[in-house]
Amino acid sequence: MSRYRSSDRIFNQEELYEEFFEARAKKSLEHFRSPEWLPLTEEMRNSFTKAKYRWKLGDKYWKIANEFYNDPSLWWVIAWFNRKPTEAHNKSGDLIFVPVPVEELLSLFKYGVR
Repeated sequence: MSRYRSSDRIFNQEELYEEFFEARAKKSLEHFRSPEWLPLTEEMRNSFTKAKYRWKLGDKYWKIANEFYNDPSLWWVIAWFNRKPTEAHNKSGDLIFVPVPVEELLSLFKYGVR
């Protein structure tokens, strides 16, 4: 389940991109609207079963998602759950948590409540 499948799209026609448009014979850029993340309270976070994972050199969220969920596109779940949006926010030795089963957490996005 990709977080972008049902996302709204916007079309950017900003003058800032004029050279881009001309070089590619385009009139606008299509963007996905940024998702609105549910606020994740500490109480909610603590209510999930979590696997502990020790960050090591070369780790990527998509690799961890593939290992735990068999779906690398769910990388964003781990990033959101740990409040670290990119791999650059982690360093070797950091302890991160992987919510399992992922379906339980994804239901928050579908229904908005748990």
